[in-house]
Amino acid sequence: MTLYTNDYLEYYLTLVAWIVSNGIWEVLMDSGLYALPVIAIIIQEWLKARSEGADEGNKGMLSTIRVENRVWVALVVIMFAGLPMVDLDIGTLKFDEARSIQCQYQVAQPQDTQWGKSFTTLNNQSAKVPVWWFFTHSMSKAVTNAAVASIPCGTDLRQMRMEISKIRIHDPILAQEVSDFTKDCYAASRAKLFMNRPTLDAKVMNDVTWIGSRYFSTQPGYYNNYYSRSPRQEWPYDPVRDAGMPRVKNGGGFPMCDQWWSDGGKGLRDRLLAQVDTGLVERFVNWASFMSPDEVNDALIREIASPRAQRMTQGQVYTDYGGQVGGSMFNDMSRTAGALGLGIGSLAYFPAMDVVRQALPMVMALLKMALIICIPLLLVLSTFDLKSVITVSIVQFAMIFVDFWFQLGRWLDTTIIDALYGSNSPHGTLNPLLGMNNEQEDMLLNFVLGAMFIVLPTFWVAALGFAGVNAGKAMDGLITGTKDAQAAGAKGGDALKDIGMAAIKSKMKK
Repeated sequence: MTLYTNDYLEYYLTLVAWIVSNGIWEVLMDSGLYALPVIAIIIQEWLKARSEGADEGNKGMLSTIRVENRVWVALVVIMFAGLPMVDLDIGTLKFDEARSIQCQYQVAQPQDTQWGKSFTTLNNQSAKVPVWWFFTHSMSKAVTNAAVASIPCGTDLRQMRMEISKIRIHDPILAQEVSDFTKDCYAASRAKLFMNRPTLDAKVMNDVTWIGSRYFSTQPGYYNNYYSRSPRQEWPYDPVRDAGMPRVKNGGGFPMCDQWWSDGGKGLRDRLLAQVDTGLVERFVNWASFMSPDEVNDALIREIASPRAQRMTQGQVYTDYGGQVGGSMFNDMSRTAGALGLGIGSLAYFPAMDVVRQALPMVMALLKMALIICIPLLLVLSTFDLKSVITVSIVQFAMIFVDFWFQLGRWLDTTIIDALYGSNSPHGTLNPLLGMNNEQEDMLLNFVLGAMFIVLPTFWVAALGFAGVNAGKAMDGLITGTKDAQAAGAKGGDALKDIGMAAIKSKMKK
C-alpha cells in the first residue's frame, strides 16, 4: 500500500514527520521511558481499588485484574500504534486539470511520483509507519477524496459573467454604428410602440428593451419600416430601396433596419457577436441547454451592446435584516453607502483572502506534520490509553478531511451564481445569463464565501465535539498561520485603493 498526499510540500513534510517520529520513538525505547506508563498504570489501579469501599472483596485480586487488562491494552497500542513496522512509501495525487476546471474542484487521481524512487530518505534516513497510523492515513485520504468526488460538477458562471462584463467594443466605427442604429431604428421603433400601445406579454416586454428585439425585427411596421440615415458601404446603393436618397462616392446604400441588424456576415448582430471569444460562446451555449443557441447569442449581444447592465431577476434572492420592512429614504441612502463601502473594501479584502486561500494548504501540511511528530509522546503521556489513540486518530482524520472543506468552499464560490440564477432557479427569467438586481447582496456574498475557507474547517472540528470527540483547538493554527499572509496581501489591495482614490480626486479637481 501507498500513503498518498495532495502535493509535494505535504509529501516532504509527511516524510520528515515520520522520520522525526521514528527518532522520538527510538529515544523512548532506548531510554526505557516507555516503561513509565506501565508503572503509572499499576499505581493508578492500585489507588483506584484502594479508594473503593470494603465491600468490593479482595482488593489485591481486583487491582491485579484491572492492571492486567490495561497492560494488555497498552501492549496492543504499542504493537499497532507505536511500533514502526511498515516501510514508508509515499505517492502524490495527480489532479485531472480538465475535469477540475469543469467541476470547479480538484479531481484527484493516484499516480506514481518521481520522488517515490529517489526521495524516500533524508540524510540516509528512511522511515517506518505503525500499522494503525498507516491505516488511518489511507482511509482518511480515501474518505476525503470520495467526499470531494461527490460534490456536484458545477459551472463557474461567475467567471463567465466577468469575462462577458469586461468585453468592450474597441472598434470606434462599430461603436458609432451601434449608436446610429439605436437612434435611427430602435428609438423610432420604440416610440411607435408606445404610441400604438399594443397588449404585450411579459416575454415581449422583456424583448423590446434592447436594440436586437425579435419583436421589432419580425413585426411589420418597425425595423422593416425604418432605415439607416447614413450610407453604409456594406450595403451597395439600391435604386429601388434607396429611391430619393443621395448617391455617395463609396457606393454605400441605406439599408432597412432589419437588414442592417440581421444580414449574415455584415449585419450588426454578427459583428457584435464576433467581439466575444468563440470558446466563451460555446461555454454559455453548453450551460444554457434550456435555451436555443440563437437565444444565448442574443443574450450575449444584449450585454455587449447595452449601455447599462440588464436586469435578470425579479425580487430578492437573499434574506437579510437590513433596514426597515418596506424601506425608507434613509435605508436607501445607507444601502447605497454600504454598497460603495463594499466596493472599496473589496480592493483590499479580496487580495488578502486570495493569499489566505493559497496559504491554507501549506499551514495544514505543517499542522499534519506536527501531529505526526507528537504521536509517540502522546501515547506515552496517555499511558498507552486506547481512548487517546482513537482521539488522535479522529484528529488526524479531521485534518486530512479539511481538504474537502477547502474544495467545497471553492466550489461554492465559483458556482453559487449559477445556483441562484440558473435555469432551475425561481429567480431566473427569460434572460438568465447576465446581470442582477441584487448587486450589493452578491458583493456581500463574496465577502462571506471568502471567510468560509476558515469558518468551515473550524466548524468541522467543533462539530466533532457534538459527537463527543474533543479535538480541542486543532484548527486555530489555520487562523494564526495565515494571519500575517492575510495582512501582507491586504497591503497590495490598499495600494490599489489609494491609487484609485488619488485618480478620482485628480479628475474632480479638473
